[in-house]
Amino acid sequence: QVQLVESGGGLVQEGGSLRLSCAASGGTFSIAVMGWFRQAPGKEREFVGGITRSGTNTDYGDSVKGRFTISRDNAKNTMYLQMNSLKPEDTAVYYCAARRNILVPRIPSLYDYWGQGTQVTVSS
Repeated sequence: QVQLVESGGGLVQEGGSLRLSCAASGGTFSIAVMGWFRQAPGKEREFVGGITRSGTNTDYGDSVKGRFTISRDNAKNTMYLQMNSLKPEDTAVYYCAARRNILVPRIPSLYDYWGQGTQVTVSS
């Protein structure tokens, strides 16, 4: 069974940067795609971005494109989310997700595994 653990969340001022990490363990050979989602209070879970096993293909949500970058270190079974130029509207709980299929979907229900989430708060 795959376990995902996020870290790196915290409080940052508007315009600042944070890097989130997602460490995977247990059956990681089965993971093809990893992704980040976020959920603010009262809102639906939103696709932030995803990356294939090779790192060749990435996809980003429209609201973060050009500001956030996803990378992956397969040797460490870890995925990263570099967040720059943060805005108050980026405040949310950020979740790491993974799936066995090679495509990178934006729909949360298509992911097989989820982490517990890490809080990111951007102050104005």
